[in-house]
Amino acid sequence: MKPWSRLMVLLVGLGVPVFALSQSYPSKPVRFIIPFAPGGGADLVGRLLGQKLTDIWGQPVVIDNRPGAGANIAAEISARAAPDGYTVLIHHIGMSTSPALFRKLDYDPLADFETIGLIGDSTSMLLARRDFPANDLQGFIAFVKANKDKLSFASTGPSGGPPCALLFMNAIQTEILEVVYKSTALGMTELIAGRVDMMCDSVLTATPYIKAGRVKVIGATSKYRSRALPDVPTLEEQGLAGFELANWMGLYTPKNTPRDVRDRLVSALQASLRDPDLLAVLNRLDLKVATQEQATPAALAERLKSETEKWRAVFRKAGIQPN
Repeated sequence: MKPWSRLMVLLVGLGVPVFALSQSYPSKPVRFIIPFAPGGGADLVGRLLGQKLTDIWGQPVVIDNRPGAGANIAAEISARAAPDGYTVLIHHIGMSTSPALFRKLDYDPLADFETIGLIGDSTSMLLARRDFPANDLQGFIAFVKANKDKLSFASTGPSGGPPCALLFMNAIQTEILEVVYKSTALGMTELIAGRVDMMCDSVLTATPYIKAGRVKVIGATSKYRSRALPDVPTLEEQGLAGFELANWMGLYTPKNTPRDVRDRLVSALQASLRDPDLLAVLNRLDLKVATQEQATPAALAERLKSETEKWRAVFRKAGIQPN
């Protein structure tokens, strides 16, 4: 049993009601742990949400960026933190892919956290070099299947972000050379130069290159169209039945965080996501903001469970073994 769990049991045994520990929450700064370096999408969303929570609570939200080890450093720190609501983890789809990618984790995404709620999700775009000889998904798939040994798919690897390359190859049952880069920015540089043939990237990053004609867009990877590029159909709309890849984000606290504290966090999250000013900024970032029903512990728990099962199956089929 973790030290803080033992303390909680002791306090209850002494007759100290748990709600008394949390009725003034938050009474001091709250730490937001973000598994990525400053400047990325998750970091930006975390900072925007943190500022709104600061306004609501009257207590500062302190951003603590802990990148590294496939986002596992941040998750491990969060899982081991005191379950008092003063350490909150904001994480994306990587929370569901890690169990299938790493043989030994010092935390269990499904067992070591309390879910607070979904924040939202964002789509990516399937892109091709600008002179790629296809303009829609069906032509794209036909060319890929006929030339699979000559083509390459840029990515950041299965632990570097949404594993679009693997999911797409699985969906069309065709294996393509996957070229792994340290960042999507490097992959985009290679795609623009024509040294790789395709990649997926966020709408926020890809839109300027698409509009400038430097890359060709094939379709959106989620089940909904992008606000920024509403004329670009989804891959599913173009015939790739069941294909869905959205980079979703949620809030977590360590296991055994008191219910009253979690309720206050849920309430504050939902209030933030109703705020017109925050919504306007998040919409400009092309984030599909969670509804009030999605910004709940049950909705995030179900999303995490279903996505974990999905990625286990995808990686197993691709022959990727945990390391």
